[in-house]
Amino acid sequence: MSRELPPLVEPAAELTVDEVRRYSRHLIIPDVGMTGQKRLKNAKVLVIGAGGLGSPALLYLAAAGVGTIGIAEFDEVDESNLQRQVIHGQSDVGRSKAASARDSILEVNPLVEVVLHEERLDNDNVMSVFEGYDLIVDGTDNFATRYMVNDAAYFLGIPYVWGSIYRFDGQASVFAPTLAEDAPCYRCLYPEPPPPGMVPSCAEGGVLGVLCAAIGSIQVNEAIKLLAGIGDPAIGKLVIYDALELEWRKLRVRKDPNCALCGEHPTVTGLIDYETFCGAVSQSAAEAAAGSTISVTTLEHMLKERENGERDFVLVDVRELNEFEINRIPGSVLIPKGEFINGNALADLPSVDAGQQVVLHCKSGVRSAEVLAILKGAGYSDAVHVGGGVVAWVNQIDPSQPSY
Repeated sequence: MSRELPPLVEPAAELTVDEVRRYSRHLIIPDVGMTGQKRLKNAKVLVIGAGGLGSPALLYLAAAGVGTIGIAEFDEVDESNLQRQVIHGQSDVGRSKAASARDSILEVNPLVEVVLHEERLDNDNVMSVFEGYDLIVDGTDNFATRYMVNDAAYFLGIPYVWGSIYRFDGQASVFAPTLAEDAPCYRCLYPEPPPPGMVPSCAEGGVLGVLCAAIGSIQVNEAIKLLAGIGDPAIGKLVIYDALELEWRKLRVRKDPNCALCGEHPTVTGLIDYETFCGAVSQSAAEAAAGSTISVTTLEHMLKERENGERDFVLVDVRELNEFEINRIPGSVLIPKGEFINGNALADLPSVDAGQQVVLHCKSGVRSAEVLAILKGAGYSDAVHVGGGVVAWVNQIDPSQPSY
């Protein structure tokens, strides 16, 4: 079902001679023309994140002539970002991502205004950061922030373009329940977050770098359509891209009359505790980890004792093989988390009665906490896991190893 929506932005008074020259390939498209380009000039768009999705989105918004571009980003450029975050370069490592992105944007188009919001979005500032923008492009990478963005945008009546990437798969949609009565919000598509630990982050599961360009460019495409009032925006549609199979699909997303936010009887009438709502780990994992978490410095001491024959334990790495090949804690054995979930791992562990302690670790401590809950339930009452995982080990104990 196609829909026509009025443009989000009124046109600017004029385009300068320089702007006409710069945007001439837009101006000769009948659907855009002078009026559409003037609307883009007058538009204020906030991009959340200057990372994988934010990089192509910011560059193409700037190239397209969006007059004011906000960047909400608090992080610094890391070398591992450069595989996909093309707005940054080698010389930007260690710099503010927001400042690095601004410099790249102004190199692409010095005629746009860039506004930096170098703070982590939370319940205290999200509404004030969002206010004044015509449209939001969401490039966040965690569920808690996605729900917060959705709710805050709804309360302020600001439509937003959403994107998501993981390994070879990408998704995109437009959520604008305040623009059309039948338009869904993010909660209509995903009423509840996935169970904690079920969906790894890009930092844990990886992402094909070029996938960011595919989804980020779709987001900008939808942003231009909304701002200029052209085409049929992806409201009520979920675009799915499988890069391995080179397959695009488009699914219809219906507004949920029982949606907790935009439904007929809303229960979410203000910002909530999104970290608790999404949960970094399940309740069972949090309970298992309480009092059974050790630091990497404690583990280093334990490994020395084991080497001297003063202690006996088995150190289990629950990451995947490809991660194990990047870096590892010496003396660990690899048994991926999935083997614990299906029950096969227990055959590779010492029996509960053997008296040999099991010590678990993963990349950051999330997956190992989930596995710890499984082991506790199987009777391994003295099992522990390593807080911070191999990331903490590399940072604090062995910086000679690569990080990822």
